[in-house]
This record gives sequence, C-alpha cells and structure tokens, in this order.
Amino acid sequence: MIEAHALTKRYGERTAVSDLSFTVRPGAVTGFLGPNGAGKSTTMRMILGLDAPSSGWATVNGKRYGEHRAPLHEVGAMLEARAIHTGRSAYNHLLALAATTGIPRRRVDEVVDTVGLREVARKRAGGFSLGMGQRLGIASALLGDPATLVLDEPVNGLDPEGILWIRNLLKGLAAEGRTVLLSSHLMSEMALTAEHLIVIGRGRLMADMSVAEFVTAAGGTVRVRTDEAARLRTLLAGPDVSVSSTEGDVLDVTGLSSDRIGRIAADAGIALAELTPRQASLEDAFMEMTREAVEYQAVPAREREGQPA
Repeated sequence: MIEAHALTKRYGERTAVSDLSFTVRPGAVTGFLGPNGAGKSTTMRMILGLDAPSSGWATVNGKRYGEHRAPLHEVGAMLEARAIHTGRSAYNHLLALAATTGIPRRRVDEVVDTVGLREVARKRAGGFSLGMGQRLGIASALLGDPATLVLDEPVNGLDPEGILWIRNLLKGLAAEGRTVLLSSHLMSEMALTAEHLIVIGRGRLMADMSVAEFVTAAGGTVRVRTDEAARLRTLLAGPDVSVSSTEGDVLDVTGLSSDRIGRIAADAGIALAELTPRQASLEDAFMEMTREAVEYQAVPAREREGQPA
C-alpha cells in the first residue's frame, strides 16, 4: 500500500505539488494521470525517497522508503528505463542490482525470462532498442519480487505484443494482491489496464475514484440527426447544455439525456432520424476535467494569424 499525506514540494517560489493526499491500495492497478507539468514525476520521486517533501509524507507498506531494510523487496520502481550502465549487459545489470540486497542469481534468470530478454540478456544494454530498454527497466522493478510497483510510462516504445504483455502482467500482479501504481499518457491503454484512477493537475488532487465512476461522472454526448437541426438546436439551448454540429443535419448534445431530447423534439413536432447516446471515453473525461490545468497549450493556427513572427 502507498499512502501520501499532505505532500507538498516547492522549488523556490514554484509549487510543484500542493497538499496532495491519496492511498493506493493493493489488489488493483491504479492509474496516475495528469497533464504535463502536473507533478506526477515529482510525486513518484517523493514516494521513492528520491526527493524530500517540503512538507507532508509518503509511505510504502507503512514505512518511508528509506526506512525499509531491503527496499527492493518492498517496492519495485521504473521512473527512467534507460538509467542503466550502457556498457554492461542486461544480465550483469540485473545481477549487480541483485547483489546489493542478497537476491539470488536464479531470480535474475526468472525476471529475464518473464520480460522476454533471454536471447539478448548477454548483450550490452547500450545497444538496446527503446522497447528492449523498457523490458529491462521492468525486469529491474520486478527483481525483488516486491509487494508494490511504481511504473512511469512502462509501455513507451513497446510494440502491440509488448503492450498486451505488460497489460496482462500488471493485471496479474494486482490479482495476486500487490499494489500497482501506473503512470501513463496513453488513455486508451489506461482504460484497458487500470481499475482505479488518481488524477492531479497543477500539483493538486482532482479525482480519486474508479475508472467507471470517472467516466460516468463525465457524462457523454447524444448524437441527434434531423432535417430540422437548426430549430431543434434553439429548443435545446440552456445554461448547462452544449450543442455542436459537424454536419448540417447532425447535432452533438451534452447536458441532456436522450429521453429528454426525444421529448422536446416530439413536443415540437420534429421528426428524428437518429437519437444515439454515446458514453464519454476515458480520454474525453480526462480532457474535460484537466482542461484548465494544462500548463502548455498549443495555439490553433487560425488564432496565430496576424501575430508577429
């Protein structure tokens, strides 16, 4: 279990993480989401004792990371997969890590097989592709057979087979009762892997709930097709209703249920050719929640017109 209580980290006048509290429980993959600059990496570094909080605390399995006598047996982490000696083979890299806490050689062989590096285990890690480097980083995290895993972008650089492999691996580890904290920008993969979400923006907690609750809370849209789209749009207008259109006879409506839209159309004598509710995706829900928390935003080309070079 990972517990964060009022975690705060300041760098001079800038606050990267502010009064952040959450619990990552065993038995489920927990997704850790946030826009770039939200404070995810800083938070994970504080959990792992790499950065000292300005205030607050974080524990792994009841103790601060540095208080564990054999941390590799308690928590396995991958924050930067390529943080390895490039002149050392994958096998010797793992063997050196194992030697620091008395992990037997047979465990090195086990994780090499688990991550699928047997054929290249004796090759220098500096020549590895991005995907192979990711597998070596995951092997390092698994080396101590830890009860807790903290992984940052573990699918980065993996091919489809590798992505499926890591997804099944993490789900299997969680099913064994382990704690798994997974950070990723790939919303489609997070939707398939995680059961619970912790979302932060500008260093503050924005959501702590199941994936299903998160998506449901975002609502969805209703696609409406009618020959009287302009008149129906006027009838649907309201303070909490948004109506957009990409086709002349189609409306995308948020803020009203399909039943309510159907009743409004029927009362006005408007025939509908289509009335289709569409649940928001995890990506839709995330983008909507964090819209105001994005630190770096691209400016559309039409808004750049006329600006000086």
